[in-house]
Amino acid sequence: MLKKNIRIFLAGHNGLVGRAVYKKLNFLKFKNIITVEKKKLDLRDSKKVKKYFLNKKIDIIIMAAARAGGIMANERYQKNFFFENIEIQNSLLKLSLEKKVKRVIFLGTSCIYPKFSKTPIKESYLMTGKLEKTNECYAIAKIAGIKLCEALYSLHNLDIVALMPTNIYGINDNFDKETGHVIPAMISKFIEAKEKNRKKIILWGSGKPEREFLHAEDLASAIIQVMSVSKKELYIKSGKNFPLINVGSNEVITIKKLSEMIKKFVDFKGEIVFDRKFPDGTLKKNLDSRIIKNLGWKPKIRLSSGLKVVIGSRN
Repeated sequence: MLKKNIRIFLAGHNGLVGRAVYKKLNFLKFKNIITVEKKKLDLRDSKKVKKYFLNKKIDIIIMAAARAGGIMANERYQKNFFFENIEIQNSLLKLSLEKKVKRVIFLGTSCIYPKFSKTPIKESYLMTGKLEKTNECYAIAKIAGIKLCEALYSLHNLDIVALMPTNIYGINDNFDKETGHVIPAMISKFIEAKEKNRKKIILWGSGKPEREFLHAEDLASAIIQVMSVSKKELYIKSGKNFPLINVGSNEVITIKKLSEMIKKFVDFKGEIVFDRKFPDGTLKKNLDSRIIKNLGWKPKIRLSSGLKVVIGSRN
């Protein structure tokens, strides 16, 4: 059981996942949650990060800070996604090593796995095939982070857990129609179409890809679950390997069915048209999450109920 006075640095506390983690930590009455605003500290600058934390004690670092986005943002801003994620990761992992923290939680993405992985995707499939081209730079940046974590774990005895979540959604998301992930972008499009009384809505791709979605609050509970598990148990449950652990919901849905569900909840009466000129991305990307479930975690929020709450927050 973790002591409530441990010092937890939550990097990225204003993001989708970070806010959910912050809310959960507060609910559980953790007393020393360290956060810092972007304007005050650029996490990409390792020298500034080191200076800021020079006289501050840290027990746990949760790495929820990242540059992330939907398929079009990934494709258009590959340079930004690569540089920013590499810089943030390197900075925070250097800090972890210098401060000799008790536990680091690195957050990755299901994009790290090969495009044509057999599903459900196991952690062992990492680096066994080619990546999806549209998010290649983001994926490579995260893979680089994982490999650095693994080196620090094995060579410097730094206690790190690398969690690979599936597609995350929630209230505090990026609802931009072009740069947001599929759920928030789609919700924004349907709400706009309804407000403007349009007869049809055009969505990107074919609608055929299958996706697995996890609410940010469920990911937050998974993060806090692994915070309290011993290094030995994590090592054993991970097959005596560096603890690279998938976090998924096992709730798989096609983009077409997802769009129909959102259409219903928004109460849009028009037609859905898929524009095949836009890329689909990976066809199937659901995860094998047996390790995290064997550690005592399971998701609680069904996609349908989660979507209703998110859509309700936008109206």
